[in-house]
Amino acid sequence: MNSRANSGSRDLHLELRTVIEPGSRTAREQLIQALRDGIRSGRLATGTVLPPSRTLAVDLGLARNTVAEAYAELVAEGWLASRQGAGTWVARSAVTPPARRPRRTTIVPKHNLMPGSPDVAEFPRTAWLASTRRALLNAPVSALRMGDPRGHAELREALAEYLGRVRGVRTTPDSIVICAGVRDGVELLGKVFGTTRPIAVEAYGLFIFRDAWAAMGIKTTPIRIDEQGAVVGDLDGLDTPAALLTPAHQSPFGMALHPARRTAAVEWARRTGGYVIDDDYDGEFRYDRQPIGALQALDPERVIYLGSASKAMAQTLRVGWMVLPEALIDPVIAAAGGQQYHVNAITSLTLADFIGTGGYDRHVRRMRNRYRRRRDALVAALDGFDVDIGGLAAGVNMLLTLPDGAEPEVLHRAGEAGIALNGLAIMRHPMADPALPNPDGVLVGIGGPAEHAFGPAVDALVGVVAEVLR
Repeated sequence: MNSRANSGSRDLHLELRTVIEPGSRTAREQLIQALRDGIRSGRLATGTVLPPSRTLAVDLGLARNTVAEAYAELVAEGWLASRQGAGTWVARSAVTPPARRPRRTTIVPKHNLMPGSPDVAEFPRTAWLASTRRALLNAPVSALRMGDPRGHAELREALAEYLGRVRGVRTTPDSIVICAGVRDGVELLGKVFGTTRPIAVEAYGLFIFRDAWAAMGIKTTPIRIDEQGAVVGDLDGLDTPAALLTPAHQSPFGMALHPARRTAAVEWARRTGGYVIDDDYDGEFRYDRQPIGALQALDPERVIYLGSASKAMAQTLRVGWMVLPEALIDPVIAAAGGQQYHVNAITSLTLADFIGTGGYDRHVRRMRNRYRRRRDALVAALDGFDVDIGGLAAGVNMLLTLPDGAEPEVLHRAGEAGIALNGLAIMRHPMADPALPNPDGVLVGIGGPAEHAFGPAVDALVGVVAEVLR
């Protein structure tokens, strides 16, 4: 018989193995044995407070005296301790600690220069807390239920205004679907496009998207990259339902897609009935040039826009958005299971308030200025070394192009020095054209360290580069 006893704010689960009579000796013995088993196993740890005998008796359907006698016997044996007015709890001497498995140890790098990481030490906690409070106080009860499968209307409305104003996206709240980050959106699109035809991607790009599709049985086919961005002319020779591009800020090289190629990509989609997936990578962080608007604005019915709060706020928020052509809204919702299972309601409502009250704009502007100073410090620190630095005009990642053969050694020595960063090789598609240049390099994230830790991280990286290139 499985029972759960309730002690006010506490619950206790006990297993009594047979159906027992409330007043029988068997009832007391089984209760004693169940408590002993819980303590021996470590499930009831030292100091665990047990429910009062009256409460436990009611919930187990036993006489109060039966529970009181069981408690008294276990106190006498040293399993439990009791004091008038303080209740009954598991005694320290009663516990036989279970054998513990060795803990998995995660090596935390001393210097976090991984690409794509924002400075979470600067997360706007006070403003976020104020938005959470306002959002909860103003939210109707229905906002805490499963509602519109596209996501909370409050967030979609805030995003429609923000994306139109800041990124030039042409949309209404009805065309926005909230997802649990860009990767979640990529996986949902993969379900819609299916496995019969490969999806086109840039020959150098974020490998986690390729891996996500590969795990779903979806193949990807690469198109070349040159100094003007993705060579979209390569799409003409492919049988593909969609092409994933980073037109505003190519990842990892950092250039913007040439205007003629932006137009050509949209014309390809119109001509073939395919779609361009506009991954607006680092679109909000511009330093030395005018912001480049979203490719989606050229044709909202042929271009899918993807974005998230990961780089502006924190990756662990797990909030992203898709601005979809009308024909894809219902298929994407169906691929997501027809409900918003993976998006937190409180986070959505808070982000809606944070955007609507200007907090998001203020935070992005503040971090943009900070990242610009960090970029300048990194460039100055590497002055005089035989490296080229790319991606300077935008974003939170810088690409250090190294002399041939230097990448593996830099990564090895960086690991020994406790520096976390990515090599360029992992970004290259395994089926990339062999004729495509294959430079050595490392991607350095300027956002990851806290402000006080950025200088030491750069010093450590410069030391590694100096050792390798010496």
